[in-house]
Amino acid sequence: MHGRMSLYKNSAPPQFFIGLLILLAACNSKPEQQQQPAVSPPPVVDAIIAQTSSVSNIIEANGTVVANEYVELHPEVSGRLIFLNIPEGNFVQQGTVLARINDADLQAQLNKTKVQLILAQLTEERLHKLLDISGVNQADYDAAFNEVNGLKADISYTQALIDKTVVKAPFSGVMGLRMVSPGAYVTSATVLAGMQQVNKLKIDFTLPEAYENQIKKGTLVEVETAASKTRYKAIVIATEPQVNSDTRNITVRAMLENGKASPGSFVKVYVTGAANKNSIMVPANAIIPDAKKNKVVLIKNGKAFFADIETGVRDAGSVEITKGVAAGDTVVISGVLFARPDKPVQLRSIKSLKEAEH
Repeated sequence: MHGRMSLYKNSAPPQFFIGLLILLAACNSKPEQQQQPAVSPPPVVDAIIAQTSSVSNIIEANGTVVANEYVELHPEVSGRLIFLNIPEGNFVQQGTVLARINDADLQAQLNKTKVQLILAQLTEERLHKLLDISGVNQADYDAAFNEVNGLKADISYTQALIDKTVVKAPFSGVMGLRMVSPGAYVTSATVLAGMQQVNKLKIDFTLPEAYENQIKKGTLVEVETAASKTRYKAIVIATEPQVNSDTRNITVRAMLENGKASPGSFVKVYVTGAANKNSIMVPANAIIPDAKKNKVVLIKNGKAFFADIETGVRDAGSVEITKGVAAGDTVVISGVLFARPDKPVQLRSIKSLKEAEH
């Protein structure tokens, strides 16, 4: 009896076996499945239903006022100014002497040559009389005759140099600000003043190359100055034959028929284009610029679809789509950057074009 009780005391308690069974069951059980990653919800977007609408035939462009004639007055030769007559801001007639450069040395050379010419002419006349009576040979007379012509050429050359010392108004116009003072030493690089002909004004403006066939010589345009907010008529007189390779624009020049503006000022130019037409317009913010082609995001079967497009005219907040979008297509106008090709999108609302522009 005593031995049996001793054996029971040395054995493990029942709780030990129960815990061992639970541990074995846990080891034999399957591992829990890994938690699945959360799926991000589709982006929320707003859209419009593409519809044809009337596109204005008025093309608006930015322009600059240009003087009919403009020149910076430079002396042709270097020297000291001995005469300066530049009435700043006043009108001067063509040919008015505006400046003179010291020409004393040239005048002295001219007088010297004239004296030599008188003597040479007398010699030539005497030899000519002697030649008639065979009192001198032909070679001597020819030398005297050549001397006369050579001195006349020297006089013409010196006179041309003297003419270069005089600065005259090349056309009738208004003088600008004087840049030098009397007595100053000037060179051909010195600007004496500017001069402009402002009784006639030109307007230079640019248009996209798509309108090249709509703007021709003789086309009538309207010009609105920033100062007066009044529209004046202008007639296109020329277009630049080459399209700007950087901006893809053409440069147009028109002559302002009436109205006053300062050369260099900003104006708005309104060109009447082709007849009104029905086109698909979308908000400008719906277009995704791309290096090759612009794109818009369409919704088809609840998924985003990126379509290549071609654009036309623009107005205040919308752009004409000439290719890539058909009437009835659903065009995304907000959340464009979050859409992914062939991925679902959540359409929040359908807006009108006017609502989308604002």
